[in-house]
Amino acid sequence: MTPDHAPDQGSTAFSAALRAKRRAAGLTQAELAGRAGVGVRTVRDLERGRSRPQRTTVDLIATALGLTGKERSGFLGLARGQGTEAPAVPAVPAAIGLPQPGELIGRDLDASEVAALLTGVGHQTVSLVGLAGVGKTGLALTVAHQVAEQHPGGVAGILVSEVSTPADVLTAIASVFGVGRAADLAARLAAGPALLVVDAIERAPGAVAEARDWLGTSAPTLRVLATGRHPIGLPGERVWPVAPLEVPPADVGADLETVARYPAAALFLARLRQVRREPLEPAEVGALVGLVRRLGGLPLALELAAARGRVLDLNEILNRYGDRVLDLAGPAQRTAKEAVTVSLRDAVAASYQVLEADERRAVRRLSAFRNRWSVELAEAVLADDAGNLASDPVPLLDRLIALGLVSVRGSGPFRFRLLDVVRDFATERAAANGELGRIRRRHASVFARLAARTAPDLAGAKFSAAVSRLDDIASDLWAALAYSANDDPHTALQLAASLPRWWRFRGRDVPGRQWLRRLLDDPRTADADPVVRAWAGVGLAQLAIEHGAGQDELPAVEAALAEFQRAGHLTGELAGRSLLTALWMANGGYDEARRHGEAALAMATEAGRVRDMAVAQNNLTWHEIRAGDLRAARRRLAAVDRLAAECGEHRLRALAWANLAEVARLDGRYAEAEALARRAVTALSEIGDPGHRRRALGTIGLALAQSGRLDEATAVLAEIRSLTASPEPAAGARESGATANQLGAGSRAGESGEVASVEAMLALQRGDRELAAEWFTLAARAYAGDRDLRDVAEALVGLVASTDEPEAKMAARDWLSSICKEGGITLLPRERALIEK
Repeated sequence: MTPDHAPDQGSTAFSAALRAKRRAAGLTQAELAGRAGVGVRTVRDLERGRSRPQRTTVDLIATALGLTGKERSGFLGLARGQGTEAPAVPAVPAAIGLPQPGELIGRDLDASEVAALLTGVGHQTVSLVGLAGVGKTGLALTVAHQVAEQHPGGVAGILVSEVSTPADVLTAIASVFGVGRAADLAARLAAGPALLVVDAIERAPGAVAEARDWLGTSAPTLRVLATGRHPIGLPGERVWPVAPLEVPPADVGADLETVARYPAAALFLARLRQVRREPLEPAEVGALVGLVRRLGGLPLALELAAARGRVLDLNEILNRYGDRVLDLAGPAQRTAKEAVTVSLRDAVAASYQVLEADERRAVRRLSAFRNRWSVELAEAVLADDAGNLASDPVPLLDRLIALGLVSVRGSGPFRFRLLDVVRDFATERAAANGELGRIRRRHASVFARLAARTAPDLAGAKFSAAVSRLDDIASDLWAALAYSANDDPHTALQLAASLPRWWRFRGRDVPGRQWLRRLLDDPRTADADPVVRAWAGVGLAQLAIEHGAGQDELPAVEAALAEFQRAGHLTGELAGRSLLTALWMANGGYDEARRHGEAALAMATEAGRVRDMAVAQNNLTWHEIRAGDLRAARRRLAAVDRLAAECGEHRLRALAWANLAEVARLDGRYAEAEALARRAVTALSEIGDPGHRRRALGTIGLALAQSGRLDEATAVLAEIRSLTASPEPAAGARESGATANQLGAGSRAGESGEVASVEAMLALQRGDRELAAEWFTLAARAYAGDRDLRDVAEALVGLVASTDEPEAKMAARDWLSSICKEGGITLLPRERALIEK
């Protein structure tokens, strides 16, 4: 079925009528365009007769002009070239057959399921509903041809007109089924089921509903497959929302064959081939992914963008239209005299205008979401500043889904999403109405409160679930932060202060620290809640530690601790002391570190805070190791394991196993070390902590190498390297180690401390002392960069033990001595024996 475009001869009369009515209403072209939700260029071209009036555009303009009754009918009639502005004769719907459908991409499942509905029991009317340009008509044609054999009474179709009456609809139906009157349809269809496709029901929904109601009694064997921007509204009608095509995920990669498997990309490429012969360049695949994602998989948008491929490559299309997809427009059909323009903005506006005023207001508020959202989040965003909600949002969401404006994917809470182009259009309308700032402030406030509620779970047994929850709303968190940092810095600070643990876990420590520093330095947050500022200071240091700059933020944490103490905030004080324990250790203040650790343990014990007791015991463990008291370290770690199990803290328990494994290895109990570390690696893999998993694998690799199981240690090296961005050894290197000449220092300089330590031990066990010394040197430097001086000391013990040249050995001893002095480290008896050989 094709759109019922107006004849050419009506263009001049319509242009004059539009101009006269706009002036009579006292509107400029820009004001009329704003009211109608169309582009000002659209209005200008229509008044000048440069483009043919489209049904959806004219309907929006008529509504904006306030036309009703006969005046509206006459205006619409002029747009179709049906004479003067005198009351138009109601038009009979076009009685048309069913053309062969074109290639239907990405709709196989929809087609089979709709076909099953039509050929099953209980669904006499099925309505395909969705945004203009989503592909409803193409899907209807495909389904109709698929089920033709199950409808011996025939398959036919009609196209509805805006001014059709129920009698007009029935007359057209009778005509396409080959009878002269609607009353003869019962006899005509008595031989078996028949199928009628009714296209564009939104043009005259009342007429279609009344006609269908009459047919339900008079021709009960007739099934109806309807398409429109909204349902007919009949009891028993089965509404089938037609969603945009599936788009590739952002991380799909740059393999064209993989990308092209996604229906949205496949449709775009098919349309691109119609205007461009050259295959895609590899550099364009990323732009293809970005473009189809930005267009939201909407077929009309994909086709309009692909048409630009005659002039632009894909990177140019994305750069030019990525931020203004609603501006996409192009000639959809061409007559002998002019091009018929289809605008994406006008297509979206037509569906937007179907909504009631309160529904449009709700869509404008929902446009603040950047990704998927839950019913609860929708409820919060739709509420006023006092938290009051006018009505239950569930019926609203149900209607938006039924209209195809909201998509639903998955079964989790965050499963709702405004179609991208609908979101863009609603954002434009919110800006035009002067409410965009208020909407964004509400959005930021909602997500700041959600992050604050989630933050405590990032430090407990619910860690994994909390991370997953924040991952689901990541794009909204970043959007809320970016907006509120400029317009509502207090909310931005509250939001940012809740996110450091999530940022750290997801490797966003640098940008997270930059945000917190910017907000704390903003003079507008000087009067913010002191406790919120204190948490921001703690977060600043937590993130700084991740990239070796923790000591820079020590004053901020000291100030935060003082504020928590003034406020009597126990959770904050425990967090501050725990962090100061780590910072003072990294800064060489071991007595201060131990003082804070013991104070935190005493406070947590007195308050019965089991998890905080476990954290404090874990922090104090490293003081025992530093002092060479492995027995005391094991006692503390056994307490950590017991307390973590008691409070259900799986991550902390996994870290306890990893640390127990390292203590066992330092004590020469290699089999026990391997078993405990493998247990920790399994748990950390499930939790998703690659950093600590890498350290545990390092313990396994060293334990295997030290116990002479060199082949197994070599296999572990590959797994450690897979968790880092470091380069692999140079081609030609032997299975694990290599001679000093074979493996140059430049190819090893970027290795992690764990890799270098295992490589060093393997080389030493194989008798290659020169290579071992090089690897031990690299390990010491890598660990020094992480400020882990106990690991540096162990690497230097290996360097001393593997160095034969007297001067180099003396230099290594001096380096080791300075590290032990700086870190207050007491070497273990086994280590002292090695360096004294």
